[in-house]
Amino acid sequence: MCFSCSQLSKLQEVSLRSCAVNGAGDRGGIAAACPNIRSIDLSKNLLSSWDEVVAIADQLRRLEVLNLSENKLTFPSGSPPPSGTFSALKELVLNRTGITWAQVLCCASGWPVLEKLYLESNNIIISERPVDVLQTVKLLDLSSNQLIDENQLFLIAHLPRLEQLILSDIGISSIHFPDAGIGCKTSMFPSLQYLVLNDNQISHWSVISELDKLPSLHALSCARNPLTEGGRDAQTTRQLIIARVGQLRTLNKCAVEPEERRGAELDYRKAFGAEWKAAGGHQDPGRDRPSADFLAAHPRYQLLCRKYGAPEDGELKTQQPFRLKNQLLTLKIKCPNELDQEVVEKPLPESMTIQKVKGFLSRLLKVPVAQLLLSYESPKMPGREIELENDQQSLQFYSVENGDCLLVRW
Repeated sequence: MCFSCSQLSKLQEVSLRSCAVNGAGDRGGIAAACPNIRSIDLSKNLLSSWDEVVAIADQLRRLEVLNLSENKLTFPSGSPPPSGTFSALKELVLNRTGITWAQVLCCASGWPVLEKLYLESNNIIISERPVDVLQTVKLLDLSSNQLIDENQLFLIAHLPRLEQLILSDIGISSIHFPDAGIGCKTSMFPSLQYLVLNDNQISHWSVISELDKLPSLHALSCARNPLTEGGRDAQTTRQLIIARVGQLRTLNKCAVEPEERRGAELDYRKAFGAEWKAAGGHQDPGRDRPSADFLAAHPRYQLLCRKYGAPEDGELKTQQPFRLKNQLLTLKIKCPNELDQEVVEKPLPESMTIQKVKGFLSRLLKVPVAQLLLSYESPKMPGREIELENDQQSLQFYSVENGDCLLVRW
């Protein structure tokens, strides 16, 4: 396809991935042909130095997005002199370029309005705090940098505008905010709204509870960690995370509806009620003195008791919080009003509350929880349909058995 000069001058987005680009070419040629480029993908090319990148970008004064991934670049060892080369740059992708953290900070003074910075797979060690640089960054991706540890994260904890932090596959197993006690918020990561911890080594619930200290955290992804891949079913793990992190609105990219939160918190309150009482908890506020060890393990428990009331003895006796996998019911799921919806079979724990079942079906069927109406029918009771009307009761409470059929309407 041939482009006229007038057409080239209108180009705003260009991809030159794997095109053997090794430099800027004739002096001023890019500016003359394509002065309006705002986004350019130069990934997997033959660029070998940051100077060559500058020679290209210097001719693209409107450049907002630049992808340099998979170019083995050499970077300046000292801060480059001030220039307007990257004065409009908002997104920079430097995955697998070999850049070090020191080199990031050296170059960052030339990125005055940068908002998104991708540094995946560079063997980065965060060696010093960003001082007067990266202050505009809202998204930072440090995925697959296996040398990063918890203490290094403290060095970037006060970036004022950081809203999204991606820490997938860095091997991290613990996170702690020493400046905040139980029930308090940390001063670290003040603007962080979305944290990604997928594919790490997190195996303790204390890490999840610690995330409740982040003042602005609303979304969390923590798939494929030992904690989430253990013996519990995925739905139970989800409920435990929701109960431990009070402000979450999204977990693993699925919305946390108010009804799901209420069910998760009520179940959590009951599930650990016996432990709470044994540790010194009491229904009488004047005698309620749970141990420091219990509060450290369950930092939100007292808040949940204030929110819903302390668990009564009768609840503690009857509660069967988390059943084993071999106590699953294989149930048919049928949508009588949706003729094109196939009947499917799913294993569900018999101790699962109706609220949790609705949350599961909401994600399965892509229907809001609030719209779902549930009932079931059993081969043992042909022609009879039993409503599942109490969200806080379990499938077992309603005598749902293996092979029964859940009827879902909305």
